[in-house]
Amino acid sequence: MRTAGTGDLTPELIEEPQWDDTLVAASGMEVRDVPFVSVGGGIGSFVTVDYLRIAGVPADQIRVLSNIDHPWQTYEYLTRVSQIPRGERIRSDSSSRPDNIWGFPSYALAEAWRDRTLRPLVHVLGEPIFADYWTPRAGDVFTSLERESARIGYPDMLVKGVVRMVRRRAGGGYFTILTPPAGSATTKRVAYRSRFVHLAIGYPGLRFLPDLQQFRERSGDFHRVVNAYEPHEHVYEYLKTSPGTVVVRGGGIVASRVLQRLMDDRERLGLQTEIVHIFRTFVSGSHGPHLWSRRRGGHGFAYQGFNYPKSVWGGQLKAKMRRLEGDERAAEYKRMGGTNTPKRRRWQQQMRAGRTAGWYRAMQGTVAEVRSGPADTLVSVIDGEQGRFEVASDYIIDCTGLEADIAEHRVLADLLDHGGAGRNPLGRLEVERHFEVKGTASGDGALYASGTATLGGYFPGVDTFLGLQVAAQEITDDLSRRGFAPRLGPVRSTVGWVRWALNRPV
Repeated sequence: MRTAGTGDLTPELIEEPQWDDTLVAASGMEVRDVPFVSVGGGIGSFVTVDYLRIAGVPADQIRVLSNIDHPWQTYEYLTRVSQIPRGERIRSDSSSRPDNIWGFPSYALAEAWRDRTLRPLVHVLGEPIFADYWTPRAGDVFTSLERESARIGYPDMLVKGVVRMVRRRAGGGYFTILTPPAGSATTKRVAYRSRFVHLAIGYPGLRFLPDLQQFRERSGDFHRVVNAYEPHEHVYEYLKTSPGTVVVRGGGIVASRVLQRLMDDRERLGLQTEIVHIFRTFVSGSHGPHLWSRRRGGHGFAYQGFNYPKSVWGGQLKAKMRRLEGDERAAEYKRMGGTNTPKRRRWQQQMRAGRTAGWYRAMQGTVAEVRSGPADTLVSVIDGEQGRFEVASDYIIDCTGLEADIAEHRVLADLLDHGGAGRNPLGRLEVERHFEVKGTASGDGALYASGTATLGGYFPGVDTFLGLQVAAQEITDDLSRRGFAPRLGPVRSTVGWVRWALNRPV
């Protein structure tokens, strides 16, 4: 006996991995038809939609389902709370422009033209021997994304709401279930019926180190133990009013930015802040299995200009990874991966000064426990090379990343349970070389995924601007082969660039 239609998911729908139109109609949910649906609404969705629009797909054939107002909203939040406001420079190559699929003019050339100076171009020519890698300001990235968003009509394709699940449709295609904002739809949920679905949902969630998570759950203290991707400006404000000690954990780019903020405030305001930096893996010098692929390092950090070696985006490593399967692919990821950060001259000078004066201490160790100490302090119990010892601090900032399991995101969890999706050698979504999620085909339809959820696939640099563009190009090419999108050949591409340069709508 079927449940009467209430405009919501029914027990029958939740249990059934493949839905037919009759079953969905019986639920009473509003059904909307559109050929292509992108779930997420961040930069991954934006770049893919940008490619499709430039290729010639009309806006009325695309819908982006998202709970954010514009594509750069989440990224801007994460950069801001991790100490990269609009005026600071992000870790991205000059030619990696998510608003410009051609990469020309580069961010450096655009900045040189706008500011009437050759300095950015001279900087690029001298990198990385005579200068640090040139990178764009966060605000310039967001401004250019806003321009391109308006040009391609992105706001007209955006539908606000929270996606609950994606299920295969009998006969081909998919149903994507959206929970719209209260009062904005005729039914509690809306079913988008499409031939193609694209998932670009970003990070599944924050991941805390186990000892810090246990402390927060036990003490209820979310104020003194913070993640760098959470709002934590109160830490810096406190240190402006009183001397204090901060424990920083992690060795990546976010740890570098947090350190620089602490050191900048100390230098600029004459503060007495002390910093204890704990590395789980302490890098003492250059390291790597082969002489020609060794990564520089020192004082705990592994140094690298970008997330991965540049050849993963279009060189030998990209070609090699496309040939590897299973354990061989996982081993290659392990060989070239690992936490790393750019070697910036400014904060290198600050750390040297801190080590000399004794107010910056870097150490290797594994934290066994965090507990409350006397005088409202935090005590980190650390197992190091010389045995167990304790470090007292006023605050702990966790900079270890956003690596939550994909099953923590309800859409991905449902896809693993009911959609036929599987995991790759690193535990993320297994995708084909053209970014179709393996095992999820439905008739003549296809389900694609891009971004961090696919890390571990045939293409390594997925969670970067250029990586998202590579995925979008592969997806667009596959959609062209399937007859949905016009082929983006030399003539159409050249015309597209001219229209982009003149800011003409597509």
